[in-house]
Amino acid sequence: YTMRLTLSSCLALLAIWGILPGAVTASGEDEGTTILGRLQYPDKSPFNVTTKITLNHGERTTYCQLLNGCTFEIHGVPPGIHQLDVLSTTHHFAQVKIQVTGDKNEEPKCLEYAFPGANKNVVKHPLELTSYATYDYFEQRRGFSILMILKNPMVLMMGFSAVLMFVMPKMMEGLEPEERAQMKQQMEMQQDPTKMLSSLWEGISGQENENEAAPKLSASAQQQQTRKKK
Repeated sequence: YTMRLTLSSCLALLAIWGILPGAVTASGEDEGTTILGRLQYPDKSPFNVTTKITLNHGERTTYCQLLNGCTFEIHGVPPGIHQLDVLSTTHHFAQVKIQVTGDKNEEPKCLEYAFPGANKNVVKHPLELTSYATYDYFEQRRGFSILMILKNPMVLMMGFSAVLMFVMPKMMEGLEPEERAQMKQQMEMQQDPTKMLSSLWEGISGQENENEAAPKLSASAQQQQTRKKK
């Protein structure tokens, strides 16, 4: 009789132990508020891409149900202020701040931000989130343009050289022979750096010789003046 009692008590404890987790889970699901929402295009048509929705940066996650018009549900949200984000890789959705009071008879208060730093808009619950823009990951290839060719530095240098080829002869015709010969000599010097350096050296040495010759002339002039005085 004692063994039967012990066996029956063990079975009763196991039954209670198996029932308790289900009861705790059921009570946990009943606690909190359920946030409902729907994703849609600007023309109010349902969004047709499976998209992840997060609450508080991944604290709670869910996916929109395409068969039910891209709707989503987040259960067991405790009282407080929460942030809802739609993590779409193709479209940009607004960020929503949700205030849950804990009163089942009161709907959550929601504020929508089209993008970070934008003005807030009051939206109703259940949420109807509309895509604001699409993401472009690739830059469009530029087509052919004449301006792009004209902006090329090599083309600009070639054009400037061509203009000089036509303008320089006309400029040379208006010069006097002496100026023309001097300009031609300067151009030859520019083509040959050794000639340019030699001319510069001759100019510097010529100035030094003139400076040295000036006192000698003055000394001879002084001797002539002293002879005349005698």
